[in-house]
Amino acid sequence: MPQPLLLATGNRHKLIEMRALLGDIPFELVSPHDIGLNLTVEEPFHTYLENATQKARAYAAASGLLSLADDSGLEIDAMNGEPGVFSKQFGGEDMPYPERFALIEKRLAGVPQEQRTARYRCILVLAAPPPDDRLTHVEGVVEGLITAQPRGENGFGYDPIFLLPERGVTMAELTPAEKDAVSHRGRAARKMAEVLRAWK
Repeated sequence: MPQPLLLATGNRHKLIEMRALLGDIPFELVSPHDIGLNLTVEEPFHTYLENATQKARAYAAASGLLSLADDSGLEIDAMNGEPGVFSKQFGGEDMPYPERFALIEKRLAGVPQEQRTARYRCILVLAAPPPDDRLTHVEGVVEGLITAQPRGENGFGYDPIFLLPERGVTMAELTPAEKDAVSHRGRAARKMAEVLRAWK
């Protein structure tokens, strides 16, 4: 029976993505729901690494399982890197994404397309439960541009306004498999898969 690996998130979209990305590792992927764990972890820090570490450690301690957490965000250069680590709270915790897109477009009014550079960044943290307490992390980044109009029905979050210039499509216009191949989370997950294959 493979060792369980807890995916430390309640986000359904992230769970689906991570299960697809980490399908070939020697672990049984479990969600908090699978093990009856209902845990809310604050993310008060100003870096992805600190927030992801806090989540991974909290889930590992509460479950007694090796736990994998992520923190990620959208960094827009013309907005001084915003929304960044506060991407989930940008415009207000409950603001619908179409309204967030409009808010970003208002901030970027008059900025030409070639200067709307941005990136998605993802940090994945793997935490062993006490008393082991080992900790390791990887990073994945994908560069792009912010579109004036949302495009595409796939993906989630800011995907409809994140353009991949070399492909001429937004992240939301890719199939799930295409997105996994190029996304920040996909790049981080492939690095973490190598860590997990060697984990003892």
